[in-house]
Amino acid sequence: MNAADVEDYILAHTDPEPEVLYALRRQTHLRTIQPRMVSGHAQGALLTMLARLTAPRLALEVGTFTGYSAIALAMGMTTEGAVLHTVEIDDEREDFIRSYISRAKLSDRIVLHIGDVRNVVDQIVGQFDLMFVDGDKREYPAYYNLLLPRLRHGGLLLVDNVLWDGHVLDANVRPSDHHTQAVKEFNDMVAADTRVEKIILPMRDGLMLVRKK
Repeated sequence: MNAADVEDYILAHTDPEPEVLYALRRQTHLRTIQPRMVSGHAQGALLTMLARLTAPRLALEVGTFTGYSAIALAMGMTTEGAVLHTVEIDDEREDFIRSYISRAKLSDRIVLHIGDVRNVVDQIVGQFDLMFVDGDKREYPAYYNLLLPRLRHGGLLLVDNVLWDGHVLDANVRPSDHHTQAVKEFNDMVAADTRVEKIILPMRDGLMLVRKK
């Protein structure tokens, strides 16, 4: 059985992809040059389930892309008054993202910020219950230092792409490969951090779950 067969089997035994997310994923493939960045059906279902399990009132996403993961998270945030703040640095994606947030009928639950999370997070009041980081890989160590103090004790931090197409296993990383260097540094930082519990799930490009003690 090859990887594609395994993925097909997984998806056949996972809740169906919501129609709005299917449409968003399709449009992402048609309208962007890096459609593989979209979370997709299986990871989206996991994000929704984790949000349901943790029942966050305040959540943060770094790296909205086209909005798939934000909508998937918000679908699982059923606590009254729950809000997800999602931060996207590329202002050219704003109209597209907002159109699908509206189509998903989640405008009351998702607040979109356009800009750098380092300039945005201090504007948001409160401790976060749930975070999902999928932004600039070169900034992962900086994001961790910035965001962990804002995560409540017992809160969950999710970090995408921590296997980085397997390049984290490369013994000799080129000095110019800042993405791989940063992801490896981040993974080592978290592994050595006694303030948190952590595990990497081998889903897609690697999803790290970090629980703050």
